[in-house]
Amino acid sequence: MDAFQSLLQGFAIALQPINLLMALIGSALGTAIGVLPGIGPALTIALLLPVTVKLAPEAAFIMFAGILYGAMYGGSTTSILINAPGESGSMMTAIEGNRMAKRGRGAAALATAAIGSFVAGTIGTVGLSFLAPAIAELAYIFGPEDYFALIVLAFTSVAVVMGSSRVRGFVALFLGLALGVVGIDGQTGQARMIFGNPELLDGIQLTIVLVSLFAVGECFYVASRYANAPPAVNPLAGGAWMTREDWRRSWKPWLRGTAIGFPIGALPAGGSEIPTFLSYMLERRLSPRPEEFGNGAIEGVAGPEAANNAAAAGILVPLLTLGLPTSATAAVLLAAFQNYGIQPGPQLFANNAALVWGLIASLYVGNLMLLILNLPLAGLWVRLLLVPRPYLYAGIMVFALVGVWGISTSWADLLIMLAIGLMGYAMRVYDFPIAPVVIGLILGPMAETQLRRALSISQGDPMALVGTPIAAGLMLLALATLFLPALLRRLGAK
Repeated sequence: MDAFQSLLQGFAIALQPINLLMALIGSALGTAIGVLPGIGPALTIALLLPVTVKLAPEAAFIMFAGILYGAMYGGSTTSILINAPGESGSMMTAIEGNRMAKRGRGAAALATAAIGSFVAGTIGTVGLSFLAPAIAELAYIFGPEDYFALIVLAFTSVAVVMGSSRVRGFVALFLGLALGVVGIDGQTGQARMIFGNPELLDGIQLTIVLVSLFAVGECFYVASRYANAPPAVNPLAGGAWMTREDWRRSWKPWLRGTAIGFPIGALPAGGSEIPTFLSYMLERRLSPRPEEFGNGAIEGVAGPEAANNAAAAGILVPLLTLGLPTSATAAVLLAAFQNYGIQPGPQLFANNAALVWGLIASLYVGNLMLLILNLPLAGLWVRLLLVPRPYLYAGIMVFALVGVWGISTSWADLLIMLAIGLMGYAMRVYDFPIAPVVIGLILGPMAETQLRRALSISQGDPMALVGTPIAAGLMLLALATLFLPALLRRLGAK
C-alpha cells in the first residue's frame, strides 16, 4: 500500500504542467532520435546534460525518461520501413518487420510494434513500481558463472536461429566476437588486435558497427541492385491498420515478450538485446506457421518489440535501487543523477522520494503520450516508402555519416564505418545473418569478463562454470538449442 500511495504522490508531480511539457518534449524527441539511424538515447541524453543543468531534477529526468521510451518506439520505425535499426534492441524487429513492409504490410507492422510497446511499457512500469526490490534481489543471486551461462545461451540461440545455416550463423557470431576484443584488455592493460593503430585502443564503438552493418550495408546493397530491378512497393496494401487476424496473432507475443524482457532487463548485463533475441526464438518455436519467419511473420515483430520496451523499464530497476547501470543509456542516466549530486541506490527511495516516484509516474504518462503520437502516424510513417529510393538512401547515408562523425569527430571512425559497411554488403550478398555480428560485439566482452571472474573465484576450475543450478540449467538449454533441432530432424527422417 505504501508503494501505491507513493505512486499517487508521484502522479501529483508528473501531472504538473511543466513536467507534462517535459514528458511531451522527451517523448517526441526520443521518437525522432529512434527514427534516425545511428543516433540513440544514450548519445542524446549525454548531449542534453549540459543544457538541462538549470532545470529542476524532476523535470530533467522526466524528459530523459521520455527520450528513453520514445527511442524504443522510434527505433522500430526505421527497422520496419528501411531495415536500419536506430537502436540495437530493434534489430530483431527489422528481420520480420522489414519483410512485412516489402510485402505491403508496413502499416500493420508499425501498429503491432506501437501497441506492443505500449502494453509492454505499461506492464513493465507496473513491475518497476511494485516489484523493483524483489527483482533487484536477482542481482545478488546471479553469480559470474550464471551470467556467463546466460550469454552462452544467447550466443547459441542467435547463431542457430539466424541465417540459412548454422555455419553462416556461427561465422557471423565469431566476426562479432573478434570485433568485440579490439582495443585495450580491461584486466591486463594489453592492446589487442589494433595492428599498430592507436585509434583502435578504445575499441570499436557499437554505434559505428550498427550504422555500418545495417544502414551503410543496406545502402550499398540497394544501390548495387537498383538499376537492374527498381523496387515497386505499394506500402499501403493491406490497410493502414491491423486486421482481426493480426490482433489474434499478436496479443500472446506481446505478453510473452513482456514476461521475458522485464526480468532480463533488470539484470546486470541483461540489456535489451538478449530478451529480444530470446523472444524472437520463442515465437519462432511456438508459431504454428514457422515457415513465415524470415518472410514477414507478425509474431516476430510483436514479441521482440514488447521485450525491447519491457527491458527499457527493467534497466531502471537496478539503476534506481542499486545504482547499477546495465546499459549505455543507464550509464548516462547515472551520470545525470551524479550531476545533480544524487546517488542512486537503496537510499534513493527514502532520500529523494519525490524525484523517483515522479519519474516512475511520468513513465505511465509518457507511455500513453507515445501511443497517441505513434499510432495515428503509422500511415504517415509508411509513406516514407513512397520517397524515391535514391533520395531516401542518400539521406540515410548522410545521417549515418553525421551520427558517426558526431561521436568522436574521428576520420578513423569513418574509415571503420566504410570497411564494416562493405562487410555488411558482402554478408547481404552471400546470405550471412547480420544480427549475430552485433550480438558477438555487445555480449563478447561481457562474456569474457564474467568467464574470467568465475575462473578467478574458482582458482581456474572449469567445473565452476556449471557449479550452480542456474548455470547448469542455462548451459543445458544452450546445448539443447545447439543439438536438439538436428537430432529431432534426424529422428524424423528415420
